[in-house]
Amino acid sequence: MLGNVFPAWTSTVRDLLPIVLGGGALFVITVVTFGFSADTIYKGYQPDQPVAYSHALHAGELGIDCRYCHNTVDVGAKAAVPPTQTCMNCHTRIWADSEELELVREAWSNDTGIAWNRVHDLPDYAFFNHSAHVTRGVSCVECHGRVDQMEKVTQVESLSMGFCLECHRNPVDRLRPVSEVTNLAWNADDLPEDERAALRAHFQELVDTKQINPPTTSCSGCHR
Repeated sequence: MLGNVFPAWTSTVRDLLPIVLGGGALFVITVVTFGFSADTIYKGYQPDQPVAYSHALHAGELGIDCRYCHNTVDVGAKAAVPPTQTCMNCHTRIWADSEELELVREAWSNDTGIAWNRVHDLPDYAFFNHSAHVTRGVSCVECHGRVDQMEKVTQVESLSMGFCLECHRNPVDRLRPVSEVTNLAWNADDLPEDERAALRAHFQELVDTKQINPPTTSCSGCHR
């Protein structure tokens, strides 16, 4: 009989090959599944901005309503980025000579916008209407978190399809009085138990009568 053609160590390689290939395939599946998920890619995204605008100061300490700057959020699909004129409504008198606002004054005098870096950016194939949510009692905080406590705005939710569907399937727990939509500190747990129960019953009625619970199984609800 002829002796072995291959050296002895190749037998070890042959025995280990299924384990290596199987482990490699499992590694690739894990990386694709978790590494490319919305939670991994987007949550925590915090880009630098051309002007260091503090939401913690303006929306938090000073209590400026979200709708003063994002003035289309309750009447249109998109939440408008404020023009420089909105900034200068205050800053022609407040910190009028601050070096930190030089870019704002320059954009205002040249009638140009500021190239803000978008933090929350849904894919083009996903339709989201801000006014449809805000006017029904869904607060900014549900998607954007406590922006009034952020020096630099950070994406705190994945805004994935799963995130949206979870809310759509259980909208009652995400609702609040419309008057409190931009009060990011509002919390139903701070209310007396009887008032909390009455509110919940009211929200359930709204869900049933005003179609606040949208079609969660219809693709056309979000993809148009």
